[in-house]
Amino acid sequence: MPNDSTPSTPTPRPFALFPKAPQPTPVRIVVADDNPVVRAGLTALLSGREDITVVAQAADGREAYEAANRHRPDVILLDVRMPGVDGIAALPYLVPIAPVLMLTYSGEPEIVQEALRRGAHGYLVHGEFTADQLVVAVRDTVEGRTHLTPTAAGAVLAQLRESSATAHKVVELPSAVSTISPQTLSRLQPVVGQSLLDRSRFQLSAREAEIMDLIASGMNNQQIAAACFISEKTVKNHINRIFAKLHSTSRSEAAAKWLGTAPGSSRGVG
Repeated sequence: MPNDSTPSTPTPRPFALFPKAPQPTPVRIVVADDNPVVRAGLTALLSGREDITVVAQAADGREAYEAANRHRPDVILLDVRMPGVDGIAALPYLVPIAPVLMLTYSGEPEIVQEALRRGAHGYLVHGEFTADQLVVAVRDTVEGRTHLTPTAAGAVLAQLRESSATAHKVVELPSAVSTISPQTLSRLQPVVGQSLLDRSRFQLSAREAEIMDLIASGMNNQQIAAACFISEKTVKNHINRIFAKLHSTSRSEAAAKWLGTAPGSSRGVG
């Protein structure tokens, strides 16, 4: 007699599929540039990415505001020099609507500085970034991270040096340093004010002194990370070490000691 209790062979189960990687968050963009060729090129480049959509184009600041107000994009790419309402004039009206990433041929320090003062979230100068870097900058802008190309970063540090020079005695730059290119400004040891003296007094490293100068200028961690081309986490690690060396518990206290404005402090002792 056949054995009815013999178990049947189980049907093999299909291999489990690997879970799909999470898709990037969709990004909606308004492109504002008076040059139709540039607008078309940016639109084609960005729209070719699965997670990016150009929802509108604009030829000047007024059109950019109208498009942004209508579409409520995630990011606005904005040129500086445009007829009618230019990018700088339009910034105060655009920033409340969406983060603005300047994308322009204008790299003059005063223009970079004014754009950032008016709320621009980042500043990219044409010719200083690749297509992939632009895409990363756009996505990072949505996440609140700032991007500056070398010319823009140089303008930020130039402003810092100018501010320091008006408040403190400037240490003369060696000739080899005075001709350094903007691309290496982010790695330049701070030699304005009396940072070199304070480095020795507080036992700060060159990078820590550079970051302390930026803190004293009023920059937040995100801006410092962009100016120094390091991550915000690295900035925080540096700040923790700086606070320990300056025996400070806050940015304002550290800045006061660094600038010599804290009670009982004095700069340039030596």
